[in-house]
Amino acid sequence: QVQLVESGGGLVQAGGSLRLTCAASGRTSGNNFMAWFRQDQGKEREFVAATSWIGDQTAYADSVKGRFTISRNGAGNRLYLQMNSLKPEDTAVYYCGQTAPLPPLAPPRQTNSYQYWGQGTQVTVSS
Repeated sequence: QVQLVESGGGLVQAGGSLRLTCAASGRTSGNNFMAWFRQDQGKEREFVAATSWIGDQTAYADSVKGRFTISRNGAGNRLYLQMNSLKPEDTAVYYCGQTAPLPPLAPPRQTNSYQYWGQGTQVTVSS
């Protein structure tokens, strides 16, 4: 089993920045993808950003491209999301997800591609 724990959420004013961290532990293995998704009340969980095992492939939702940056540490057990120029519409619970080992294709954007999930961290952006 893999455990994922998110941290770094909070309340920030529009235009501000936050950095989210996801710590992975347990029976992790290589060649997986990790991603950030978010879910606001009454809405479906949506893709934010994803990265490959070694970080050579990344993908972003159009709504965050140019403002958010996803990265992993060298060991592959820490995932980060640097969020700049935050907007009220970025308000949501942010979840970290990890896939099982996959071929080195484009990072998946679908929730059902991710096998493990954290409990989420709340991000609230005030106007």
